[in-house]
Amino acid sequence: MGEKLGMIGLGKMGLALARQMMADGHQVCGYDIDPERMKMLADEGGTPVPSSRQVAENSDITCSVLLSSSHIEENTLGPDGIVQAGKEGLIHVEMSTMPPAFQTGLAEKLAGRGIEMLDAPISGSHNKVDNRTITFMVGGTDEAFARVRPILEPLAAETTHTGAIGSGATMKVVTNMFVNSSTALLAEMFLLGERAGLSHDIMMECFRAGSVRGAMLEVMGPRFISRDFSPKGAVEIFAKDMGIAIDFAKEHGVDLKVVPAAREMFLRAEAAGWGKDDASRVFEVYEGKDQT
Repeated sequence: MGEKLGMIGLGKMGLALARQMMADGHQVCGYDIDPERMKMLADEGGTPVPSSRQVAENSDITCSVLLSSSHIEENTLGPDGIVQAGKEGLIHVEMSTMPPAFQTGLAEKLAGRGIEMLDAPISGSHNKVDNRTITFMVGGTDEAFARVRPILEPLAAETTHTGAIGSGATMKVVTNMFVNSSTALLAEMFLLGERAGLSHDIMMECFRAGSVRGAMLEVMGPRFISRDFSPKGAVEIFAKDMGIAIDFAKEHGVDLKVVPAAREMFLRAEAAGWGKDDASRVFEVYEGKDQT
């Protein structure tokens, strides 16, 4: 028997997750500010509703995947947010990538309204949702995790309970430091190899044979080679996530060096108007094309 689930935020990630949840036999209602995304949910077999409050009214478990903290607060605590449904015992799964302090603060506010929250950020781009190779890092109580785990596990290659609320966000921040910075480093490597006369085939063969091999090489290498900048993980999201990491590191007395240097390149890509493009577009910043 499927669950009654709600999805707030029907962007590429949210809609893809809703689709897979329905494939698992769950009933999914959803809300997005964009009417076209609502129509897409209906076309997939979901039920669009006109507010986050109504998402909560029609669900036992709500999820949200949103870009900014202000959007999250509006849809959880605002006049049409999930708290207005008055459903004590509701579980809210916050899948957005946010600072750990924001997630713990939001969880405290929701708890005051009888709603238990899990912070469950996602590692992996929206295309990985379709083949279920994303991973969830989930912070929250054992009881809430046990309730939601049967829903999340089939959607992902790995679902890890990281500890108390906020620990999922912490793990995502640390993970993103590698993903974001290694994208910039790989761009440097491929460009220097090209300029020095190495072929793409030779570089890929040698990288795969040595310590460079891994998921980031397989994802970003072909995109750099083909100059494929179609959006999967956007430049603006990389820049945001690295900003979160820098601020979080300062809170803990860690003076980051690599992440800020990499972020400057993504900020240049964003300033050039490439914020919605794939993060691989940073390659053209290294080529100086953002200055032309």
